[in-house]
Amino acid sequence: MLSIRTVNNLKELDDIMPVDEFAGKLHDMLVPFEDTVPEIKNGLDYALDTGGSRGGFILAAMEDDRLAGALVMLNTNMSGYVPENLLLYVAVDSSLRGRGIGTKLIKKAIQRSEGNVKLHVEYDNPAKRLYERIGFVSKYADMRYTG
Repeated sequence: MLSIRTVNNLKELDDIMPVDEFAGKLHDMLVPFEDTVPEIKNGLDYALDTGGSRGGFILAAMEDDRLAGALVMLNTNMSGYVPENLLLYVAVDSSLRGRGIGTKLIKKAIQRSEGNVKLHVEYDNPAKRLYERIGFVSKYADMRYTG
């Protein structure tokens, strides 16, 4: 049976599994669209920061005692041009995809979030269709300069 747990701080995450293990599992679920484990851990740290301008939450989809999927939402503390929330990661175990777990995670995250939500998705990511079915629209091209 699938349950979705909301994680607001490091202790709540540790009740599921240690942060390093969680970051590793999230990394594995994100293949081939993946950040490094240290980058994922930075996102988890940002989401679970309760002491200032950072913060957010994590949703952990659990099937029995197994992590079936996860979502990381960050608060931007902005509004308007930059939405209030950034859906940083959503991932489902590859053996469990196609069962609606990602949809459930995203819908629960939207309900829990205050304000608008944005996300970044690669043009060739098959999940792009899922995001569009839920109601996300492509508003801007994401352009970056890295020096």
